Amino acid sequence: MLNLQSMGLMEFFFGKKFPFKFVYSDDYWMVDLGKHVFLVKKYRMIYEKLLAMGAKRENFLEPRPVGDEDLLLIHTAKYLKKLKAGNLSPSEIQTLELPYSEDLAKFAWLYVGGTILAAEQALKDGLCVHIGGGFHHAFSDHGEGFCVLNDVAVALEKLKEEGKIQKAMVVDCDLHQGNGTAAIFAKKDYVFTFSIHQMDIYPAEKSSSSLDVGLWSGDGDDKYLAALKEHFPRLYRKFRPDLVFYIAGADPLKGDQLGGLAVTKEGLFKRDMIVIEWARRMGIPLVVVFGGGYSPDIRDNVAVHINTIRVMQKIMRKFGGGNAKRVPPPS
Repeated sequence: MLNLQSMGLMEFFFGKKFPFKFVYSDDYWMVDLGKHVFLVKKYRMIYEKLLAMGAKRENFLEPRPVGDEDLLLIHTAKYLKKLKAGNLSPSEIQTLELPYSEDLAKFAWLYVGGTILAAEQALKDGLCVHIGGGFHHAFSDHGEGFCVLNDVAVALEKLKEEGKIQKAMVVDCDLHQGNGTAAIFAKKDYVFTFSIHQMDIYPAEKSSSSLDVGLWSGDGDDKYLAALKEHFPRLYRKFRPDLVFYIAGADPLKGDQLGGLAVTKEGLFKRDMIVIEWARRMGIPLVVVFGGGYSPDIRDNVAVHINTIRVMQKIMRKFGGGNAKRVPPPS
């Protein structure tokens, strides 16, 4: 059985090239959030680790800020105007849980552009990673829980509007329920929202996803992976999306400061194998965004995200890119 100790040996035998693209900008980690549990420095650390692993400059795509016309597919004009002008009320800033600044707004516009670019690239290559994104608590008319704008929702709606996809699935494996995404797509039958999350933490009031799987503090690897296997690949087979947005949060990790699911790195590695491998087996393009991660040691968050990329390396070498179906899922 493949374990984390064998990953270095695997890299030796298979080489260090990456058969997919990364979307990343140095501007992601330049926004000043002060002393905050959300450490944007992880984005830079992931980038540097990938270079050390053999990624080349040409593996990285530079995002551009999203245009307002695309944001208006999801977000209200009133909310965007407030963000641009810095006219959020004290209660709105409190709900956002981030210090407002012009740089924060620029960061939000840029990361939405990043997820759009990554989704478009995934349709070409089969897989793409956005070293960022996954801000699933943002609603159409306000931000919540460190999330200013909902990048996944905007990217999905843009691709649907342009006719590049007909159906999409959001597989949200962040520690926290994706309440903003669930609310935005609640009445849209061309989107299937799946969220597996810890129940006894934020958000206190959870929106209804297409399918919610609630776990509890201390459940750990066995319950987490059993719950995931109960639904995958069944949901892929049943809904047959044209594109999957996978929010691969690092915050279910044991010791995370904002939760208590206590899933190990090995457990999260297996989580990624389930979600990513079955998408590729069925030829479904998949875009990865990283979501949350609040371990006391930022290196643990980085390690989880790098392991997600290692899973992608392994699976792409096995099944290749493109969107042709490879191996049919079991009935």
